[in-house]
Amino acid sequence: MLIDRTGLADFLRRRRESLQPEDVGLPRGQRRRTSGLRREEVASLCHMSTDYYSRLERGRGPQPSEQMTASIAQGLHLSLDERDHLFRLAGHNPPERGGASEHISPGLLRIFDRLQDTPAEIVTELGETLRQTALSVALTGDLTVYAGPARSIGYRWFTDPLTRQLYEPADHPFLTRMFVSGLRETVTLRGPGSRAAHLADLLLARSEEFRDVWNDHEVGVRPNEVKHFVHPELGTLELACQTLLDPSQSHSLLVYTAAPGSESHEKLQLLSVIGTQTLS
Repeated sequence: MLIDRTGLADFLRRRRESLQPEDVGLPRGQRRRTSGLRREEVASLCHMSTDYYSRLERGRGPQPSEQMTASIAQGLHLSLDERDHLFRLAGHNPPERGGASEHISPGLLRIFDRLQDTPAEIVTELGETLRQTALSVALTGDLTVYAGPARSIGYRWFTDPLTRQLYEPADHPFLTRMFVSGLRETVTLRGPGSRAAHLADLLLARSEEFRDVWNDHEVGVRPNEVKHFVHPELGTLELACQTLLDPSQSHSLLVYTAAPGSESHEKLQLLSVIGTQTLS
């Protein structure tokens, strides 16, 4: 497919002008003259330079890669139909939809953008973290930095001992069963040749513990409403987890809160102040 530079430029400009700062979790400010978002704001949302994005809007510059196109689609909060249209304008076939898609729906992003004062994350059906609030990063570290199968927390649970340090040891046996149960259900849902099946094959080859639990054929083990996180500086935090599911993409928005007046609530307030710093 060939890039449609004029169509791409017009589409990007129209989408940018239709978005308001509050639509994407940005402050409006007092001296805003632009009808929609500024180019530099969109460039930041898309994780690219302002110059690169501006050239695309002017019908110039290189053809954006598939990865760059996906980043633009996410930054502009496009729907799936709009994302697919953008890919075709950029000269690429659209990515697949469903469980394997990592494109977050605009509705879920709008909710996420309003949760910056609490730990929250958006995860795939394989437990891959796509977005985190700053307080979520302060609580668990940046979970979006992993690559390959290690992006899945279920994979890391059985291959990286550091992952288990984030959770209260008494919860480990239950979490082991939960991760295996969830993966087994996803493998059955998506079938052979799926990413879930590949992940299961990798774990069967690497972890004796995983093999033992996998052979139990247990399904239906659901997450507990209350989770016990272990922070290296603040100790254990008891947090309630509320889940919002986007069934079209099989993405979940996880929001963690503490009971008002509790010790964990006080620790969350302290965490919001210290962020990712370490206490002396």
